[in-house]
Amino acid sequence: MNPDRRRGTWLIIAGAVAALVLGIATTMVLAGTGSFRHTAPAAWRAEGTRCSAPPLPGRVVDVTASDMGRGMMGGAPGGYGMRMMHLAARPATVSAGAVSLRVVNTGAMAHEVVVLPLPPGQVIGERPTGPDGKINEADSLGEASRSCGAGEGNGIAPGAMAWTTLTLRPGRYELVCNLPGHYLAGMYTELDVTSR
Repeated sequence: MNPDRRRGTWLIIAGAVAALVLGIATTMVLAGTGSFRHTAPAAWRAEGTRCSAPPLPGRVVDVTASDMGRGMMGGAPGGYGMRMMHLAARPATVSAGAVSLRVVNTGAMAHEVVVLPLPPGQVIGERPTGPDGKINEADSLGEASRSCGAGEGNGIAPGAMAWTTLTLRPGRYELVCNLPGHYLAGMYTELDVTSR
């Protein structure tokens, strides 16, 4: 092997080793700061949530609100990267009528779920946000944002549940978390409502 090729091979190997060491060091620092730990108290983690919803009328949709925690995102509104937070609805399609949303916050930050009609041709995650990091929710049909309770509140605490029951007509709906910066960070999902 010629010396130039040997030197290039060693540089590639040295770069790979450096990247591996850097990755291990970063993981150790994050683990040491607690970024990988769930910040909800141990009693909440043992129970899954610190409260549960009562029996709810109509079709029940389980919504999970999650995030990567303040340590992974910098903790400042607007400082979140794309899809650092998430909303998931199961099932994602229900029939029209009474629909109950049962929301559990598995993240490390407070969240909420606001229900907005989705106009024809609009895609989820494309609503404009204002300087406060929030979308316009004037068309809201309702929300679940009260820890361990129904309807509107001040946000669902980590490890807690919230719920709301709405009468939904056939159509497409966007479920969003509209706390500052959360929508931009990926907290939206679609709920489709079909005719009976």
